[in-house]
Amino acid sequence: MSYHAPILPETAPFSATQRAWLNGWLAAFYAVSNGSAAMPAPGNAVAASAPAAEESFPWHDMALPLDGRMALAEGRPLEQRLMAAMAQQDCGQCGYRCKTYAAAIASGAEKALNRCVPGGKETARQVKALMELGAAPAAAKPAPPAAAAAPDGKSAPVPARFEAALPLNKSGSAKDTRQVVLDLAGSGLSYEVGDALGVHAANCPETVAAVIARLGAKEHDEVEGPDGARRSLRDALMEACDIGRPSDEAVEVLASRALNHDDSQRLQALAEGYPGAGPENADLLELLETFPSARPPVQELISALSVLQPRLYSISSSPKAVKDAVHLTVGAVRYELRQRKRKGVASVFLAERAVSRGTVPVFVQPAHAFRLPSNNDAPVIMIGPGTGVAPFRAFLQERRALGAKGRNWLFFGDQRRAHDFLYEGEIAEFHRDGLLSELDLAFSRDQVERVYVQQRMRERARDLWAWIAEGAYIFVCGSVAMGKDVDAALAAIIARQGRIGMGAAKATLATLAREQRYLRDVY
Repeated sequence: MSYHAPILPETAPFSATQRAWLNGWLAAFYAVSNGSAAMPAPGNAVAASAPAAEESFPWHDMALPLDGRMALAEGRPLEQRLMAAMAQQDCGQCGYRCKTYAAAIASGAEKALNRCVPGGKETARQVKALMELGAAPAAAKPAPPAAAAAPDGKSAPVPARFEAALPLNKSGSAKDTRQVVLDLAGSGLSYEVGDALGVHAANCPETVAAVIARLGAKEHDEVEGPDGARRSLRDALMEACDIGRPSDEAVEVLASRALNHDDSQRLQALAEGYPGAGPENADLLELLETFPSARPPVQELISALSVLQPRLYSISSSPKAVKDAVHLTVGAVRYELRQRKRKGVASVFLAERAVSRGTVPVFVQPAHAFRLPSNNDAPVIMIGPGTGVAPFRAFLQERRALGAKGRNWLFFGDQRRAHDFLYEGEIAEFHRDGLLSELDLAFSRDQVERVYVQQRMRERARDLWAWIAEGAYIFVCGSVAMGKDVDAALAAIIARQGRIGMGAAKATLATLAREQRYLRDVY
């Protein structure tokens, strides 16, 4: 027998906020009383969806560790266990979603087992182990839908003219964030706000030259890259090979060819994932420097390396505002590891080297759901510290161009206001002219105690709850760690303001997510 919590009619003598609170309390009370998971009631507050018709995937939660996800998928078909091994971000960097990538591997349509960039080696090793177990003959499985049979866009990027990489941080900042501008005129590409742009970057030429020198090879020697194309060794290492994250297969090749026994054993242990076997997060150059006796035939090593994957960046412009251009907000990654300077492949390529090339190979990765509501009157809450502000700049440009009447609220944060207020002029203008109804800022290092966006959210808890009760859509963009903190803050706000338990509050967030009113773009 099913139970339904009563719902206060809109004619009840309460404000929208009061109705929302009462409906939420009644939903939680009835759910707990009847032994079911606490869920919010439908109505003006947080509408409860009917149970999803499609099968539930309880491991599809990026907050869960790999072992927890695998435990939830234990006993399931191979395809679902493969899905559980993915990073659960649905980020599209592999060209699929987590579910469709797993389906393509299980069916045999996809041979590459290491496309999950956020999952890294941990995911690749788990996927490989599952396939080696041979839980089911892949050939016997039905082929996945055509849309999932091959990664979209990556096989056919088009050149976009590089216009600029404009600094967004002011002098004195510890960061180097750029507004990258690309011209899509004549490319045939179009995009919508919420989409991402895939960038096919090239590896650092100095690192490539050092690898070739360590191998004792010649840069013009012809090789077949891991993508199957023949080109010079230098071009293969520059454009086709992932030398920043050598695959386990490449490390095994080094181990098998190492003349020193200790080198061979340590490399094999490193390939199998044993902690302490070798330098953590070593790139190919560091492995060649650390294990000098490992000098395999060049072609053998190149074939074992993974294909260099494109990087995805949230688009930070609306085509209604910039016409044929596309803007990205890119934080250039530079750091030192074991006395050697390292650089992010795509971020530093865009910040430093793309200008000399003239064009950049790109493709558009459509958003799965990270879209503005079709109702232009709906309120929107945007939470995006640092480069996470990117899609929200696009959202605001779009809503201005559309003349949308819905209220907009932005939570933004970074290190220091004087140096790191990205797009300060535009955001201030949006706020002055009323497009941004609310603006809350958190600059973590402007005071002794660190302050982050989730703290600003807690300070505005009552207003946030009122917006949610009135049908606001919530968008979050930024790092996975930040996303988890924001998720926890929202659950605490809903629990306190709605006067319900944390279980019911989390269920409310899950309902919002199912209704596509709570959407995250985390990386």
